[in-house]
Amino acid sequence: MQQDKEPILKDLVLIGGGHSHAIVLRMFGMKPLPGVRLTLITTNSDTPYSGMLPGHIAGFYSHDECHIDLRPLAKFAQAQLYIDQVIDLDLKNNKVICANRPAVDFDVLSVDIGSTPTPISVSEAAEYVIPAKPVSKLLQHWYQLLKTVRENPQEPISIAIAGGGTGGVELALSMQAHLQQILQNSGAWEIHLFQRDRQLMPKHHPSVGQQVKQILMNQGIKLHLGETVCQVAPLTQKGNQEVLQIKCESGLTVECNKIFWVTQAAAPQWLQKTGLRTDEQGFILVQDTLQSQTHPHVFAAGDIATIVNHPRPKAGVFAVRQGKPLFENLRRYLLGKPLKPYKPQKKYLSLIGTGHGQAIATKGAFTLPPHKLLWRWKDWIDRRFMERFHNLPEMKQNSQNSTPHSLSTQIRCAGCGSKVSSNILQSVLYRIQQEQPIREVRKDIIIGLEAPDDAAVVQISTGQLMVQTLDYFPALINDPYIFGQISANHCLSDIFAMGAVPHSTLAIASIPYAAPEKVSETLYQLLSGAVKVVNQAGAPLIGGHTSEGTELAFGLTCNGVVNPHKLLRKGGMQPGQVLILTKALGTGTLFAADMRRQAKGRWIDGAVESMLLSNQAAAICLLQHGVTACTDVTGFGLLGHLMEMVQASGVAVELQLDAIPVLTGATNTLEAGIFSSLHSDNLQASSYIHNLMAVESQPKYPLLFDPQTSGGLLAAIPKAQANSCLAALQALGYKQCSIIGSIKPQVVQTQPITVIT
Repeated sequence: MQQDKEPILKDLVLIGGGHSHAIVLRMFGMKPLPGVRLTLITTNSDTPYSGMLPGHIAGFYSHDECHIDLRPLAKFAQAQLYIDQVIDLDLKNNKVICANRPAVDFDVLSVDIGSTPTPISVSEAAEYVIPAKPVSKLLQHWYQLLKTVRENPQEPISIAIAGGGTGGVELALSMQAHLQQILQNSGAWEIHLFQRDRQLMPKHHPSVGQQVKQILMNQGIKLHLGETVCQVAPLTQKGNQEVLQIKCESGLTVECNKIFWVTQAAAPQWLQKTGLRTDEQGFILVQDTLQSQTHPHVFAAGDIATIVNHPRPKAGVFAVRQGKPLFENLRRYLLGKPLKPYKPQKKYLSLIGTGHGQAIATKGAFTLPPHKLLWRWKDWIDRRFMERFHNLPEMKQNSQNSTPHSLSTQIRCAGCGSKVSSNILQSVLYRIQQEQPIREVRKDIIIGLEAPDDAAVVQISTGQLMVQTLDYFPALINDPYIFGQISANHCLSDIFAMGAVPHSTLAIASIPYAAPEKVSETLYQLLSGAVKVVNQAGAPLIGGHTSEGTELAFGLTCNGVVNPHKLLRKGGMQPGQVLILTKALGTGTLFAADMRRQAKGRWIDGAVESMLLSNQAAAICLLQHGVTACTDVTGFGLLGHLMEMVQASGVAVELQLDAIPVLTGATNTLEAGIFSSLHSDNLQASSYIHNLMAVESQPKYPLLFDPQTSGGLLAAIPKAQANSCLAALQALGYKQCSIIGSIKPQVVQTQPITVIT
């Protein structure tokens, strides 16, 4: 018998990583609610802080300084993080519909997705302009523009900004400041600001517009007030820049290279068909408790929400202020307690940066002109806010917390008493079968999921060998659907490394203790991810075993078939050949850092992208280029698996350390002294390095022992085939594949590995 962890009873799903939700996550991390599983669904693993974004564009702040990294924040809150785009809600069945994954169940939902620019109605404009949101795409265009300017400082550049509200004005001033830093007084650039009204920033007091107008003119920004853009069209390209023409209703035409669209805020169109009551602009109408008017288990905050009794402008200050009351009311709703009303302030302080180390202060009719002290005040406020997310506190487990219901004393059985119930299993497998209809196309699978028995039965063709392998490990990422895909790729790689064709798979899974419907949904998400991969590989799921436990874990038994004459082994390396590695190293140290909340979200994004890349196409490519020996690089690290090949082949290897590809961020985490727990055991393979003393101080050296999850293939191929093989692999998507060494004859009584730096 075993005592369980707190079982999962309720699902709280947060859509969007806006300011309010960032605060909610931090507060749940500080004050968790046992029995409640948090899930954040967001399109990016970091979210910009609006208060510092103009300063970032002006060059005052780095990307990291002005973005909240949602991966460590979600880990701090013990929340699942799903990187995906929400496209609909099924409020009848309490499901969030996503673009690239199965629907996500919820008991309580909160929406904080900000706003988008009003749909572009100007003729042809949508094809050529750059909307202010999503911010990530705006920044991509801005970074590329800065790169072009630095590389071609003498080439004139013209930028247009449509929209003279706060966002457009700040963008114009920030861009002007950064370009001036780069180009100094060369005069090789100009910025045009178009505004439909005669007044800038019309939602503020007129005195603000007047001051801003004077500042813009002093900075040389060309103002086009009272001008309505009616057409955008491309012209012939000049030099390295595309040329666009803006036409206004007055007949004014302006040529420019980039057009940024910063117009009135709007809500995403998909919200309007969900059944939630919205205002005329599509924003969710909420009560003073931040609950939807029509669906009390749905909450909304930030720009996407309109408080019926207290409508306010769409401004970041309100999203920040709503964070704490949103957290308190979500918590109260989950605990069945009365909710508290929230009333936003009517007047609020705005500190507007001018792009040159000064800021304007305005509140109601009161306005202060630009001054350095105001900028320092704004900078202090913004940095203090971001510090709350950049340095999350270490929290101790609070034994006083208990689940909202009386399940915390339940004892869970071991042995077969720990199995997932037959009702749950039957329900999940029925859903999985809909994703892999194999009866008509796989006559060699005699008994599988569609007709379950005590065991699966398959038929193997005469003259073929069956290759079998098994892998199983705890989840390294808090998304069961993505984990299912990563694990399946990892497990199948042994089949690919031996030159075999995948045939079928059996799964083994451990699902965290939870209410039955929560176990069912977790198991479905997990298997759905795995089935996506194994189906693509041609190895459908035909059976398995499930149990409940303290943590999510998963693995597969993989079956493959191969002609005996085409079987690849580790012992086929020959002197004169070269070694190719198909993927970059670094998952071990990166996820060790992720566990400590010391890895940047974008580093983990890159690692996940690599782990989701199947080795199947690489294996086929290597076979086409004469591979004679192959293995997959996994838990024992590059050197450990290479030594298995070296010993089996009776050869020596010269390893080019600088040629070994590395995942972004891995050298940073190694330099910080963060290693996988298996690293020290893997380090024993260093005894096989001939020139150990000369290389062990090299920065890349620890990567030789870094355990990989869903790592790449390590293969020996003829030298004459190497370049064409690399080109083919890169065309298949293995962008970081590399020739990392060469095979040499064995030298008696000498360590077989020489590392070249």
